[in-house]
Amino acid sequence: MSRAAFLRWTSALALLAASLTGCAAGPTYRRPDTPSPATFTGHALTATVGSPSAPSQHWSVGATIPARWWQAFGSPTLDRRVADALAHNPDLEAAQAALREARENLAAQRASLFPAAQVSYAPSRQRDATGTLSPTLASNATYYTLHTAQLSVSYNPDVFGGGRRSVEAAQALADAQERQLDAARLDLAGSVVQAAIQEASLQAQAEATQDIIQAQTRALDILRQQARLGYASGLDVAAQETALAQARAALPAIEKQRAQNRDLLAALGGDTADRAGAPEFDLKGLGLPATLPDAVPSTLVDRRPDVRAAEDQVHAASAQVGVALAARLPQFTLSGAYGSSATTFSRLFTDDNLFWSLAGSVTQTVFDFGALKHRQGAAEAALAQSAAQYRSVVLAAFQNVADVLHAIDDDARTLAAADDAEAAARHTLDLTREQQALGYVNALTLINAEQAYQAARITRIQAQAARLSDTASLYVALGGDAPPASSTPP
Repeated sequence: MSRAAFLRWTSALALLAASLTGCAAGPTYRRPDTPSPATFTGHALTATVGSPSAPSQHWSVGATIPARWWQAFGSPTLDRRVADALAHNPDLEAAQAALREARENLAAQRASLFPAAQVSYAPSRQRDATGTLSPTLASNATYYTLHTAQLSVSYNPDVFGGGRRSVEAAQALADAQERQLDAARLDLAGSVVQAAIQEASLQAQAEATQDIIQAQTRALDILRQQARLGYASGLDVAAQETALAQARAALPAIEKQRAQNRDLLAALGGDTADRAGAPEFDLKGLGLPATLPDAVPSTLVDRRPDVRAAEDQVHAASAQVGVALAARLPQFTLSGAYGSSATTFSRLFTDDNLFWSLAGSVTQTVFDFGALKHRQGAAEAALAQSAAQYRSVVLAAFQNVADVLHAIDDDARTLAAADDAEAAARHTLDLTREQQALGYVNALTLINAEQAYQAARITRIQAQAARLSDTASLYVALGGDAPPASSTPP
């Protein structure tokens, strides 16, 4: 048989095997049923309460989430920080490498559906045992060099679709890895925004505490002067010294949190703590978005990366059931070889030195103590497990959004009350200072008024930061800028 004839025969066998392939074994994937509520919460939210520290926020039906949602806070410094983190965070780089690995595994699995060809060349120097055997060469030579060149082709026809199901599973896992990369980006951006808000809150709390320390220091100086003149008692001075010491003791704890938060921002951006730098954020530089997206619950499963990744895991598990089922069915193999052996390299592939072979086999397991059956059962159990986990992720996503919506509404009312409490405490402190200067109230009354104002101011700062923080959490809970799924997976 000539080389051309051999190639024609192998091509014909491959086409014959391909024609035998039918539907893939195992279940055809379909998305598991999940709840589809009309609203995230029991009642529709339209707008929040406004206050002097933050405006009212409105939910806009049909509004899309900006591609860079963190820009809604109006801080160029924040935009730069998020961009640096997305470019240099090592966890994100690891997720990107994992995605490349998954895609390479998919390509390798897809290649297994096609024939494989190998070319070999094997020269050898030999001597026949002429004392026992006759020479094997036609020339009766005792010493000779044998050159063998060969083309081998092997093909495992995917008759029952096990290979195609393996490719389907690899594709689903690659999709899941891509969704995990989207989730990593979203979580990273959310972490940077939250750290920036925390820094702004701590900065404001530190400034408030320093103002209180200065005010109480001045009050202590006044009390000591009054004590020398006989207008204040030693008890008044001691009480003011205690209040001042307590205010000073609160400052290091705030500064420690602020320093640790700077370290966190540096790490998120791929830097070490020694490059954290000075604080950059304050509450005045972070604007509260006035319009919030009002996503439809039914679209959440197509937007959230973690939900989509969980569904891809279900898809992969469904395909593995088909792989396990196909393994219990007959396995087909086709192979062929075409080559030549000669004692001189120049005579390779001459007609009298050619050899070839074509072979096919069918293998069916008839007894294995139920190993293949139990592997199929394990794959079916894994599918049920992944489907249940997917429903759990969906329910957690709905809960997450609902919790954030409740928090935003409650934060607005809390901040409005905190603004009123701070204004009242400030007014009380001003009146108390006037009355104390006129001698109508003692120093202890002034100290109590100062402490009340300090607590009200810090409460307002924390409430203001909470509104910013929960607004950022809403963008993350809705899936950030991840694009919706273009279609239902096959």
